[in-house]
Amino acid sequence: MGVRLATNLKSSQFDVDHVEVSEEGRARLKAEVGAEAVEEGQAVSGADVIVMATPDRLIGQITHQIIGKVQSGAAIVMLDAAAPHAGKLPERDDVSYFVTHPCHPPIFNDETEPAAKSDFFGGIHAKQHIVCALMQGPEEDYARCEEVARTIYAPVMRSHRCTVEQIAILEPALSETIGATFALALREATDEAVRRGVPEQAAHDFMLGHLNIELAIAFGIFPGVFSDGALHAIDKARPVIFKEGWMNDVFDPDAVMQSVKDICDPT
Repeated sequence: MGVRLATNLKSSQFDVDHVEVSEEGRARLKAEVGAEAVEEGQAVSGADVIVMATPDRLIGQITHQIIGKVQSGAAIVMLDAAAPHAGKLPERDDVSYFVTHPCHPPIFNDETEPAAKSDFFGGIHAKQHIVCALMQGPEEDYARCEEVARTIYAPVMRSHRCTVEQIAILEPALSETIGATFALALREATDEAVRRGVPEQAAHDFMLGHLNIELAIAFGIFPGVFSDGALHAIDKARPVIFKEGWMNDVFDPDAVMQSVKDICDPT
């Protein structure tokens, strides 16, 4: 993420100091961005905005490590809600905390250029939406931090203002606990069809094509309906595949809090 963000910041209006602790990372920063890393103290002490492009489990540790060097009125931008929502940040009333995360390029989009169509992650060629939250700090800091967020995730379409708790509901609960799990379950089911004799390419084409129309119907992108046969299959499948109350088990505030704590403290 550091190199991705540094690449977008390189041609922006911002003056950027880069901090990288590993030799490998410094070499990659130099090779891909053309930037030299500076010492942490030099970068942090004079920064108006500090972007934490670090793993979730290290955000709390690193923030505590640098907080004494951060100047009053500065803003610290985090790229995920896990550490902030889990209470891992140090107390510092004169520093703003801001959380932002990409939605990633949507499945249904208007991209036509090959580079954009193959930019599945976003932040390079494909347009994407983002979510943002001002956890603490003066209201005017929302605008300046959102401007940074739009730059590091560019090109950006919609920017949604949320709370930190709402972003934690979106990730990990909605996008990872549910979305990523369902995605892997769909792949495993497709592999099972292959194991039972369906040609692999046919199984992939069939599943991905059906997902396209099924998601379009489910999310109201396409004004169609599921067939009677599909509705019958769905009705029969729900109690077999899903246990009763599974959604509350994922979205319950205590479950979301435990999930972000587990992300920050994986051991």
